[in-house]
Amino acid sequence: MTNESATPKSTGFRATGPADLRTDAGAARPRPASQTATDDGFAPNGGFFDPKEQLRAMLKQSIADRPFSELAEVSYDHQGAGWIGHTLLDTLDEQGYDLDAFDAVGALTAAAVPMACAMVHAAASRGQDLDAFVMDFVYPSVKGPSIKGKRVILLDSWLSEKSYVQTSSLVTLRNGNELSLDFGIVRNEGAEILAVAALIGGVDMIHPTVRVTNPVTDESVDLPFIEAFRESELR
Repeated sequence: MTNESATPKSTGFRATGPADLRTDAGAARPRPASQTATDDGFAPNGGFFDPKEQLRAMLKQSIADRPFSELAEVSYDHQGAGWIGHTLLDTLDEQGYDLDAFDAVGALTAAAVPMACAMVHAAASRGQDLDAFVMDFVYPSVKGPSIKGKRVILLDSWLSEKSYVQTSSLVTLRNGNELSLDFGIVRNEGAEILAVAALIGGVDMIHPTVRVTNPVTDESVDLPFIEAFRESELR
């Protein structure tokens, strides 16, 4: 009788963190050349194939015929939450921000809170620590573990010209409003802001950046804007 528990199962995401803490050793095994992902992210035989592609399919369905969505049906889904956490970590890693490069992720809006939490759990599954915090207009403005001296990534669910109902959006970014306020608050807490990230971004640029201005010091900074998915590829 085969002991299935003796063989670690692949999560489909890259392994990070100390080797002795990893439980997804099978993730590094190459897939057969005959396996090709379908549009819905599943293997041709109906089996599990590519988590990011499955998340892409779920997001396409979520935003279909909508100008904007807070993506709650995806971020609170038992599978979608895990896919979001790992996909955001992988996307940041690809842009030069692995889990050794930042200490915390900050949710700019309520829609980003489950995504920040998903990243915390995804990091823990890789044997690494990551804190999260949330921006709030009710004092204290930063809720969560102390971010003093921490390197942080600011996160939103969907940043585009249509994300007008969000606290932070590229519309307000370009006018220097809410995100600049968030930037100033986080800097005042003693944190270093590395980048702004979003699960879905609406800026089709090769190297997108956003300019924020600290409303207290008038300091202006161009921050990298990192998109896991572009809105144009989900439409």
